[in-house]
Amino acid sequence: MLRARVISDECVSCGACADQCPVGAISMGSDHMEVDPDKCAACGMCQPVCPVGAISEL
Repeated sequence: MLRARVISDECVSCGACADQCPVGAISMGSDHMEVDPDKCAACGMCQPVCPVGAISEL
C-alpha cells in the first residue's frame, strides 16, 4: 500500500519538493514545507529531489 509522505524538521524550505508534486499537496507551513495528507497521492516524486533527505513515508 502506498503511503503519504511527511516532511521532517530537517527541511530547509527550498521548495524543490513542492515544484515536483503533481497534485499540489506540498506548501510552506509555519516552519518548513508541509504535505497535506488528504491531497498526497503517495507517488514519491518529492522524495528524491529533497537535498537534505527530509521526506519520508508517513
